[in-house]
Amino acid sequence: MTRKALGRGISALLSDYSAPGDELLEVDVDLIDPNPDQPRSHFNEAKLEELAQSIKVNGIVQPILLRRIANGRYQIVAGERRWRAAQRASLHKVNAVVRDIPDAKLLELALIENIQRQELNPIEEALAYQRLIKTLGLTQDQVAQQVGKDRSSIANYLRLLRLPDEIQRMLEDEVLSMGHARALLSLEAEDAQVKLAHEIVNGKLSVRETEQAVKQFGAERSIRERSTPKENDANIRAAELKLKRFLGTQVKIQQSQNGGKIEIEFGSMSELDRIYSIIMRKSDS
Repeated sequence: MTRKALGRGISALLSDYSAPGDELLEVDVDLIDPNPDQPRSHFNEAKLEELAQSIKVNGIVQPILLRRIANGRYQIVAGERRWRAAQRASLHKVNAVVRDIPDAKLLELALIENIQRQELNPIEEALAYQRLIKTLGLTQDQVAQQVGKDRSSIANYLRLLRLPDEIQRMLEDEVLSMGHARALLSLEAEDAQVKLAHEIVNGKLSVRETEQAVKQFGAERSIRERSTPKENDANIRAAELKLKRFLGTQVKIQQSQNGGKIEIEFGSMSELDRIYSIIMRKSDS
């Protein structure tokens, strides 16, 4: 298939993504290896196929960033999705920027390049920030400076990692957006987050509708808490007092929505034997 002209020469195109000392080359796809520290871990098959079809018509518009490794081969720093799509499109060569990158800087540059080019889903981006912080010892402020974002934006991405794994997978599959996820974080209970996440997907709720659903959930929970009879608290305190006197130790009753638990304190094994004997004598009588 004849490739459509882009209206610009390859050197002009590649110069948009290059830095001093870079080489602008067309590289055989078979000479390129993926980066084992690639921050992108999830490749949407449908979108990969769409990109492959586009590449068949237009070629790779945005070049892949590579570095040289042993035996005349190259390693991807940023652009693995484009490389995979190029293979599907049966391209023999890809446009590439080849940069001299030492091992010590590879992780940092791979993360930053992928983030700046917006090639990561929200969870991959959050994990990238986390790796920059933990592996390289950067602060959130330093990460923000590196990628050209506000510190609050970095913090919001890192908060996504608190979500249940099931919701994180929805973000990776891009069936939930960053806006949906931020709304879900307002819910404390994980089961409530997961339940609402499924309602978002099944009902195709907008971010605004999700925010309203979260508020409604909070209002309903407040009503349930207010509707619990106050005399229950008095009854529980009275029961605690009777048990304390009967057992001769501290007793605490914790009530939940559908039940609760009783905590009985003991300071030694002999005291535990004493409490056990009291309870068993009472049960046998």
